[in-house]
Amino acid sequence: MLNRFIIIAVLLIGLLLPHPGRADDHAAVQTVWRLLDYIAVDYSGAVEGGSGAVEGGRIVSQSEYDEMVEFAGSVRTRLGQLPFHPQQPQLATDVTALEAAIAARAQPDRVASLARGLAAHLLDAYPVPLAPATTPDLARGAALYAEQCASCHGVSGGGDGPAAARLDPPPIAFMNRARAEERSLFALYQVITQGLDGTAMPSFASLPPEDRWALAFYGGTLAYPASLASDGERQWRSDPGLRNVLPTPEALAGMTPAQLAAALGDERAAALTAYLRRHPEALSLAQGASLHLARTRLSEAVVAYRTGDRRRATDLALAAYLDGFEPFEPRIAAKNSALLGRVEAAMNELRSAITRGQPTEGVERQAAAVRTLFDEMEHTLAADTDSDAAIFVGAATILLREGLEALLIVVAMIAFLQKAGREKVLPYVHAGWVAALVAGSATWVVATYLIAISGASRELMEGFGSLFAAVVLVFGGIWMHGKSQADQWQLYIRERLSQTLSHRSGWVLFSLAFVVVYREIFETILFYSAMWRAESAAALLGGVACAVVLLGIFGWAGLRYSRQLPIGRFFTVSSLLVVALSIVLAGKGVAALQEAGLLEGQPLTGLPRLAALGLYPTAEGIATQLLTLAVIAVGFWYNRRRKSAP
Repeated sequence: MLNRFIIIAVLLIGLLLPHPGRADDHAAVQTVWRLLDYIAVDYSGAVEGGSGAVEGGRIVSQSEYDEMVEFAGSVRTRLGQLPFHPQQPQLATDVTALEAAIAARAQPDRVASLARGLAAHLLDAYPVPLAPATTPDLARGAALYAEQCASCHGVSGGGDGPAAARLDPPPIAFMNRARAEERSLFALYQVITQGLDGTAMPSFASLPPEDRWALAFYGGTLAYPASLASDGERQWRSDPGLRNVLPTPEALAGMTPAQLAAALGDERAAALTAYLRRHPEALSLAQGASLHLARTRLSEAVVAYRTGDRRRATDLALAAYLDGFEPFEPRIAAKNSALLGRVEAAMNELRSAITRGQPTEGVERQAAAVRTLFDEMEHTLAADTDSDAAIFVGAATILLREGLEALLIVVAMIAFLQKAGREKVLPYVHAGWVAALVAGSATWVVATYLIAISGASRELMEGFGSLFAAVVLVFGGIWMHGKSQADQWQLYIRERLSQTLSHRSGWVLFSLAFVVVYREIFETILFYSAMWRAESAAALLGGVACAVVLLGIFGWAGLRYSRQLPIGRFFTVSSLLVVALSIVLAGKGVAALQEAGLLEGQPLTGLPRLAALGLYPTAEGIATQLLTLAVIAVGFWYNRRRKSAP
């Protein structure tokens, strides 16, 4: 049994690992984007255009020019290695134009325009995250800069640190305004993440993403003095139209100050840059949401279905959910759980329509319905109106909702062992839920500082964990029902208890306690990560503390009440509770595996969606719950038959 538990634990941990193929694709796209950004910024150091000339500029640095040629060729090679996309012909045309312009020594403005245009088309075809998931901590960025960067780039970013004299090429001077105007925060983040080939700039990929974004934002302020920030704040607060220029966190991170200046003028752009890079919370980075990736994959799915590629359409529709929508699921669940249910149901119906080969018009109508729900979802997420009271109530409700299910199971296990007089096996149960708490803390660290838990990993973890617990609970409930008569219980005590409740079966109890508690902790971690903001931390932690106290009271009351029940009634109540939970978990497990794309889903119209009861209106989910109920009914019937036999 120990070996089986180890296998289960390894499988659960494996589900947390990101999908390597998808992560590699993102890394490849980010590398190409970084090369294009480097060409756009540094080509002017290689070629100097003549007055009014479009082509035939003068090479001012042969080594820099050779590097531009090499980078453009690398861009072509890397683009060819990306997964197929309908926009690839356009990307090939763009890179050909870029290479031709560099070969003809075109003016820097033209080459920069071509490079940035290709970069924009690249991200349109292969979207990658352009903004931090949480509001960057500028104080943390300043500390990291002093620790990691100042020795080369200088304390104030002048490129004059103690180690700068020994470096060739010299380190970048962040205070150089002309260069800073051509560099976006996303570009800084990419360089920090991947390093810079041919220079002494190393990769800082070992730092968590939050630290890399903090460094990027801090480095992005050095060319824009704090004295400009007050003017930028005044403009941002007094001119609502500026939110149309910088509507999203992605716009702030992806737009260069030069692009902003083209829209607003140099002085206004510099002031806004100084303010927003120092105060990214003004854009509500932690609360805003962009479903650009989900919309892109949704549109691609419709195009693929229209062309007859049903398999690719299915994969893209699933990617729209797992990669584009699922990361926002905890946040929207905390704000509007009813809307979450509508979005999940609509996307499931879309995937089902594609799988069943429905008419194209029907698939397009369903996709349009999903887009409408995306609009509503973005509006809900963008509304930063959560008061401390709302956050307190939300945090407490989430833990109560997620924790009560696991608490009922663990309390039933403890009460059973106490009734049986088998306190020696209790340490296995306690070790199981304590290990789940430790594993939950480790998951928080891993998810925050080491890897990103993908949507598929989360759904698979929830699905398999729920089904495992459901199977164990079904047979546990049938067993308890069989012992609900006092004479049966006394017979069991005399003949079987000392054998069955051995250390070997203790590991079964350990496994069950671990899985049911860890499954709920895993879900709760994702919810709290989405709600966390430094300014409302006290309210959130207060809600957590309140929920912990209430769960403790529920657990104490459950154990005390169970001691007062006659043994027969105790087993009757416990068996009904356990089998009810098994039906709920069976429904939740199937729904999670359907959302992960492992199982197909056939929607059933007219049935409500009651997530708290594990009721999801799909044929597969309902069938699994009915099968679970049938197994329980057969088990109860068999128990009654045995009791009535002479």
